[in-house]
Amino acid sequence: MRSFLFVPGHDSRKLLKALDSGADALILDLEDAVPEHEKAGARALCAEFVREYRERLPLFVRVNALDSGLLPGDMAAVVQARPFGLVVPKCEDNGMLERVGHYLTALEARDGLLPGEVRLLPIVTETAASMTGIASYAQARHERLFGMLWGAEDLSADTGARASRRHDGAYAAPFELARSLCLFGAVAAKANPIDAVFTDFRDHEGLARECEHAARDGFTGKAAIHPAQIEVINQWFTPSVDEVERAQRIVEAFRQAPQAGAISLDGKMLDRPHLRGAERLLARAGRSE
Repeated sequence: MRSFLFVPGHDSRKLLKALDSGADALILDLEDAVPEHEKAGARALCAEFVREYRERLPLFVRVNALDSGLLPGDMAAVVQARPFGLVVPKCEDNGMLERVGHYLTALEARDGLLPGEVRLLPIVTETAASMTGIASYAQARHERLFGMLWGAEDLSADTGARASRRHDGAYAAPFELARSLCLFGAVAAKANPIDAVFTDFRDHEGLARECEHAARDGFTGKAAIHPAQIEVINQWFTPSVDEVERAQRIVEAFRQAPQAGAISLDGKMLDRPHLRGAERLLARAGRSE
């Protein structure tokens, strides 16, 4: 999956419109996008929407944070509709994710779902404390872990930063660190690293630059806050024809020399890490088709 579109969970018009956005997956939001007095209604609406459209594309639901007191009610309402996964905000370590997983196991049994059917996609950088917990996901190898998403806005509020970006638009050093830790943590945990939202949805050039950098660095997809961002995201996270062709040539070259630790291709020496990179790119290309 390349693109993950956040959609307010209390707005039926936006939910229906999002189905035709071209996004690979939708994240129905019960947290930040929903006013407090509408959260109960949003639960019911999201459950109904998932039940009706879950065969059309993967549907995640972003539940409220564990310390909000709203999480059990969110999960009880939406798990029975069989969403593809839950996005867990302000997740500080694998222990917190395990607690959510225990709730899920009980609800899956209640609703007749297969054990582990509902995946988890934690947002792993929204508090300062979460920075020290990222390594725990790989150590635990959480079986439900679909991917790891990072974000700068809540983190900047938690740290008291005046801004998360420099004047040139690039992330300031603390937030670039958070981004890198999410990438490394997800790969170590054998999960999908997903880049944060780009909040200026009118700045398509800025979005394209950020997508280019994220895809170059190893992120497999990016979250979005507006349907207008989806085309750009899908373009940059779909391997190009030239990239796929070169990856195929690398795989074929190693196939013809199965005992070789390194090979020569186009005047360059390539070793086994290049083979693994080529295989991963081809896997991503296959999922994008």
